[in-house]
Parts: sequence; C-alpha cells; structure tokens
Amino acid sequence: MTGIVNINKPYGKSSHFVVAVVRRVTGIKKVGHTGTLDPLATGVLPICIGRESTKLSQKIMDGTKCYRAVLQLGITTTTQDSEGEIISQKDVNVSLDDITEAVNSFVGQISQIPPMYSAVKINGQKLYKLAREGKEVEREPRKINIYSIEILNTDLNLNQIELNISCSKGTYIRTLCNDIGEKLGCGGYMASLVRTKSSCFCIENSFTLDEFEQMWKNGEYEKVLIPPETFIEE
Repeated sequence: MTGIVNINKPYGKSSHFVVAVVRRVTGIKKVGHTGTLDPLATGVLPICIGRESTKLSQKIMDGTKCYRAVLQLGITTTTQDSEGEIISQKDVNVSLDDITEAVNSFVGQISQIPPMYSAVKINGQKLYKLAREGKEVEREPRKINIYSIEILNTDLNLNQIELNISCSKGTYIRTLCNDIGEKLGCGGYMASLVRTKSSCFCIENSFTLDEFEQMWKNGEYEKVLIPPETFIEE
C-alpha cells in the first residue's frame, strides 16, 4: 500500500515522532516526512507511505510553504523562539508604519543565516548539537524567497504581530522573526508557528494523528491516502 497522508502535526511532538506513529499504525516501514517542523510548531506535515510515495518527498519539500506566525517584539532568545533563554530585553517604541515598512523589506529574494539551533550540518556536525554544547560557528548566508508577508494583526499592548508568510523551502521563520525585530531596533522572537500549507497540501484538509489512526483501523484508506499518481506538483 502506498500514498501520501496530510497530517496536522501536534504541538510539542517532533516530525520523527509523527513518522514513528504512522509506521506503527500502518505496519509499513517505508515512511518519511517531507520537511521538518520544530516540536513547538504545529500544522501541515505530509507523510509519504510506501516506496512509490517516498519518491515524491523531494518534490513536496521543494514546493511553496505557508505559515502563520506570532512575532513577539522586545525580546531576543538563544533559539529565536519561545523555548530559548532570553538574551536581551528592550523597550518597544515602534509605530504601525514602522512595522509595515520593516516587514515589507523582507519580501523578495533575501539572504538568511541559518540559526544555530537547526539541523543544518557544518563539517558533518548538526548545528543544534554544537549549540547545546555552548558552541557557535560561522554560517554562510543562504538565498531564500519570501513571496509575501501579510500582517494579520498587531497588538502594541502585548508587542505582538501576527503574520501570514508564503516562502520557499529552506526558510527559517524563527530567523525571519528575529531579523524583523532587529530591523525595528527592539529585537524579537517567534512566539508560535503554524504551517498552513506545504506544496499542494493545506491545513483545512489535514488529519490529526488520532483521526488518521482511527480511519486506518476502520480500513478507510482511500479517505486519508492520496495516491502518488494523483499528486499535483506546484
């Protein structure tokens, strides 16, 4: 049996955890995800099941990604998200126009330095393992594309901005939030993240792990599996 299932990854669980659950439920060993989501993030995580489907994983990973993120201004952290230790705290003295100008300056092709807390390898070592040892190494900037950023909501009482972001693969939303905060002169970190789309897979059509497991046990395979031959590449 082969196909792609659109899983809505739960908060606090790793992408590898989701793969392990799918393997256990299906009894199929050839299972892989299509682009890591941090444990603190939720949302779309297409899972390829079976040999024919796993061949499509790279095409899915190459597709456009969409995210809904909350940027917390005034604080920077070691991980660029809410999990890290606080590095700095500053007063936030910005206007709505300042925020709009700063956010829009990141639309287009930009250079982004991968965060230390990431799975990027340098000289065969994953950056997050070095970071946990208290080490920081020089990272080369990478070219990415931010296709659009929409400001959904701004709360200057809480110093929070909710953003809708469409971007290319390889984009670190944590780093984007950090860089927008830096541009505004007050710093910032990613307070929350939901991936709403990955290639042609949308959150509206995703399944929780519990839903997937129940439907699989009921033999409703055709309701959760997208056949590899019907996959629409972006």
